[in-house]
Amino acid sequence: MRAPRAAYPLTWRVMDVLEGFAAIVWPSSFRPGLPYLLLLPAVVLVGLLVLGLVQIGDTSLRTLDTNTFLMSENYTLANYQRVLTEKFFATVAGRSLMGAVIVTAITLLFAFPYAYLMVRTPSSALRRFLLVALFLPFFIGQVVRAYGWLIILGNQGMVNEALGLVGVPPMRLLYNYPAVLFGLVQYMLPFAVLMLAPALTAIPSELEAAAASLGADWVRTFRHIVLPLSRPGLVGAGLVVVTLSLTDFAIPAILGGGTQDFIANAIYDQFFRTSDQGLGATLSLMLVAVGSILVGVVFALFGAGTLAIGGDRK
Repeated sequence: MRAPRAAYPLTWRVMDVLEGFAAIVWPSSFRPGLPYLLLLPAVVLVGLLVLGLVQIGDTSLRTLDTNTFLMSENYTLANYQRVLTEKFFATVAGRSLMGAVIVTAITLLFAFPYAYLMVRTPSSALRRFLLVALFLPFFIGQVVRAYGWLIILGNQGMVNEALGLVGVPPMRLLYNYPAVLFGLVQYMLPFAVLMLAPALTAIPSELEAAAASLGADWVRTFRHIVLPLSRPGLVGAGLVVVTLSLTDFAIPAILGGGTQDFIANAIYDQFFRTSDQGLGATLSLMLVAVGSILVGVVFALFGAGTLAIGGDRK
């Protein structure tokens, strides 16, 4: 028996009209193509990225005419020869790679105990405090944080003033390589903790309790249980930190004072200071190549870690 028309809510009628309209616009025969339609935005983004790389590759094969400041019409490998032979670019590349490795090692060293304490602490108040302290830096931009360190570490900054109270003369804490590394570690620490926390959460606490009941001390438990099982998080955090450190621009520019440039700073200089777009494009492609090789080596040796999607994390 059909329900009275008055008993049929108005909202249901509206939904029926919308459903009928959707059936006309998107028939049931089109349903198998729905996953591909959802994939379309990603395809468009990747396509734009590929087009950009093709354009950068074309520009890298052209040299700058210093008389007219126009790019040459003919293709040449002169820019690649300069990058591979000139000492300045080798110094910048070595400084960037070494800095990325050092920052990654130090960041993981500090991030692991932070993430472990945040995951394992029985105190909800402490856990909330650690979470707030972790997310608070995300509300402050990278440039603002870097300028904050200028105020703290400058010649007239808080640190040197505190040292002066105990008779220590002012020290140069800025515009050097350690200052850049320090700023990068401070910036990368929250990213590493966020990558490590899920991996540590997935380790059952019962395993540690079982090891303790069998006579293992905390060091042996950490070495044989916690550390091996947290390897996916360490790999994922390491990959994120090393790639972000390798390509960072703001912190080397601000805390390095122009004397400790990374590859990104050299690219910026070529594009916007010397107007040599060909050399800047060459450096960009070299940075992409070095980063891709580095990530590929890590994938081959350790797997993708927490960055793996439904695959073998090794």
